[in-house]
Amino acid sequence: MRNLLALGLASLLVACSGENIETPTPEAFDVLLHGGQLYNGDDALPIVGDVGIRDDRIVALGGDLSAHPATLTLDVTGLAVTPGFIDIHSHAVRNRLDDDMFRWPDAENLIRQGVTTVIGGPDGDSPLPISDTFAAIEANPAAVNFGTFVGHGSIRGLVVGEQDRPATEEELQGMREQVTLAMETGAFGLSSGLIYAPGRFGDTEEVIELAKVAAPYGGIYISHMREEGLEVLASVAETIRIGEEGGLPTQITHHKIVGAPMWGSSVETLAMVDAAIARGVDVSIDQYPYTASATSLTILFPGWSLDGGHEATVARIEDSVQRQRLKADIVHNIEVDRGGNDPANVVIAVCGHDATLNGLNLSEILRLREINVSKENAADLLMELVAAGNCDAVFHAINEDDVRNIMRHPRTMISSDGGIMGPTDRMPHPRNYGTFARLIGHYAREEGVVPQHTAIHKVSLLPAQRIGLSDRGRLAVGAVADIAVLNLDEVIDTATFEEPHQYAKGAYHVFVGGKAVLLNEEITGERPGVILKGTDY
Repeated sequence: MRNLLALGLASLLVACSGENIETPTPEAFDVLLHGGQLYNGDDALPIVGDVGIRDDRIVALGGDLSAHPATLTLDVTGLAVTPGFIDIHSHAVRNRLDDDMFRWPDAENLIRQGVTTVIGGPDGDSPLPISDTFAAIEANPAAVNFGTFVGHGSIRGLVVGEQDRPATEEELQGMREQVTLAMETGAFGLSSGLIYAPGRFGDTEEVIELAKVAAPYGGIYISHMREEGLEVLASVAETIRIGEEGGLPTQITHHKIVGAPMWGSSVETLAMVDAAIARGVDVSIDQYPYTASATSLTILFPGWSLDGGHEATVARIEDSVQRQRLKADIVHNIEVDRGGNDPANVVIAVCGHDATLNGLNLSEILRLREINVSKENAADLLMELVAAGNCDAVFHAINEDDVRNIMRHPRTMISSDGGIMGPTDRMPHPRNYGTFARLIGHYAREEGVVPQHTAIHKVSLLPAQRIGLSDRGRLAVGAVADIAVLNLDEVIDTATFEEPHQYAKGAYHVFVGGKAVLLNEEITGERPGVILKGTDY
């Protein structure tokens, strides 16, 4: 009782003194997201709460923050608030085509899926030096953030050329110096495309030596393997070996099983990954959620025919003896590899020298020319198209069961293997418009292959951790405010192989560095994307 009396007396004295006790005004936010389902990037169910953003950072997170004044308040009740998605395998900056972030800086095909960061330089193919690309992007920012790997194939082409031969010791040292330069400039690691020339001309030991250079910088090795068909098991073993002996984390990129003879082999490839992890090798996977791939027509050509570059390949096509050998090898690849044992499974996506072929498969082209449809005639057609300048195509040769099996693996993250583009007369793979929405809408919500919170983890925190982005890929106080607000009941891909230029649905708001790039389902035109560098983390 004495304590209560003393408290009352003290209060009376303060009141009589004329002094006012003011409640501090809550700090103001630039943006307040109120009442959302918060997915923090972990593989966990969401909690209901608010997110406060100031400048480019999340400054408050959790319960009801509505007492805080905000320049922009969005009621996101019932919507998912997620970290912005990270595309760890992106062709956002291309060496060959003009569909990239410089032509389409608003990146609408990605923003409408919740993607806020793209990591380029995959498949052993990166611009050199990467500092030039960084400078160009800084001068012309995009709506998404950009980082890159440095490509083994690009480096080999620069130092060794396009010849199928071992590098000399002097050339190997030159390649080491290029990797060092790229890592010190900010590359996240070394990529390889060991199925593509000239990267395929380097042996395992060469790639290990370059991986050893990237390792001290905290880089990872990410590989389009030598083979994804008949030799896929040997290729997985090689990828694991390069990481193990190179002393750095290793990743099988866009992992798939190509060609009917090997369908089902994902059971074995994933067992190899698990065995390597068990013995201490840091192995991971990324994947795009489709049963077709897309790349150059030369993917159906044997390696020996690519030695020396395009002119040398054309010379072999024109030589009657070599042409017969080449034709036999192409027919074999149509039967057991990306051809899916049917010329109709190869669909022209982009043919620079003849746009009228875009969207037609090899069987359709043969029929239009009144040529009998056969694998042999398809091989002749392929040689003609490559000699005329080459084309990109979509290849239907992957089994749905393998896609699902790989997706379920806890070390698998999802990437597009696509780029930044908008509507044109080209017929690209729908992964450019639908990868992330397809994962969350089709595979998670509709098919239940993984839970939706797991799907979100596979495109946010998992890739962020893989390349050391400590302040992205998560909802946390202090993290960069790269955020997507989605209706998980509506998220879906609408792009198809027949109509690929269709934007995904279900994204309401997207923020990059605290700036709205999508607001109330409308592209804002803001381009706050920044360069991300591995050496910054």
